[in-house]
Amino acid sequence: MFLTDEQVKMLEDNARNVRVSIIEMLAEAKSGHTGGPLGMADIFTALYFNILKHDPARPDWPERDRLVLSNGHICPVLYSAMAHSGYFPVSELLTLRKFGSRLQGHPHREFLPSLETSSGPLGSGLSQAVGMAIADRMDYGKVTPRFIYCMLGDGELNEGQNWEAMMLAGKEKLGNLIAIVDRNHIQIDGFTEDIMPLSPLYDKWKSFGWHVLQIDGHDMRAIVGAVREAQAMFEKPSVILAHTIPGKGVSYMEHRFEWHGTPPGISDIAGAPEKAKQVEVALSDLRAELPVNSRVNSPQI
Repeated sequence: MFLTDEQVKMLEDNARNVRVSIIEMLAEAKSGHTGGPLGMADIFTALYFNILKHDPARPDWPERDRLVLSNGHICPVLYSAMAHSGYFPVSELLTLRKFGSRLQGHPHREFLPSLETSSGPLGSGLSQAVGMAIADRMDYGKVTPRFIYCMLGDGELNEGQNWEAMMLAGKEKLGNLIAIVDRNHIQIDGFTEDIMPLSPLYDKWKSFGWHVLQIDGHDMRAIVGAVREAQAMFEKPSVILAHTIPGKGVSYMEHRFEWHGTPPGISDIAGAPEKAKQVEVALSDLRAELPVNSRVNSPQI
């Protein structure tokens, strides 16, 4: 067991705070993506509060782990996790998408030095991460001082460049590379399996020479355990297929692809409260001390 009950509670509380900030910043911006950020809050919380080797006081620390956000549109969860872990004041989150803000609608590394890459066009992040992993192995040999993490959306896997990067990573046996796929089954136009089917996704990654794990992306022990297992794989890259619920924690958003790219408070989406009440209801849902009632069941590819 990698986490004590107290550690799990701390991480779950932090994830709730990360989600609250996501809603607050999107409501203030009146634009941006909601479904994916809420769904990935547990994974980003586990990374920034337990897994990553990093130092918010020294964002340019040479031996830090590298985190590449390929699906840059879910940056509200990245910004929120970074702020809550000490990279910049939480109050700055309310500047999201505003002119002059360091927190652009897609990450811009020249505006916020603690970002590893700029992202927006989908499909390029894994190639960047593969390049970083190869460079580290050239510099340090087989045992490198850090891991390269690449966050991907499942809809993003429609982009062919990902598969070229997968093939190269498998060929080079990049044990210092760990990809995490947000397997939430939605993209902006609908469900992934209707638009461009990905199944059998587990088998596809495995056939490219990767060590493949699949987990409930809302289970802190499963998240940390999968990453620790991936870190122990020295002979091949690892990918974690994290089954998540888009819109996690907000009752009227969960599993709804319509909330992929829509913030609360601006749209009349079927089944949602009236626009004037959407932010209030979302924050009420997230702040309620309720047991988890929408845990992913036995993920299937």
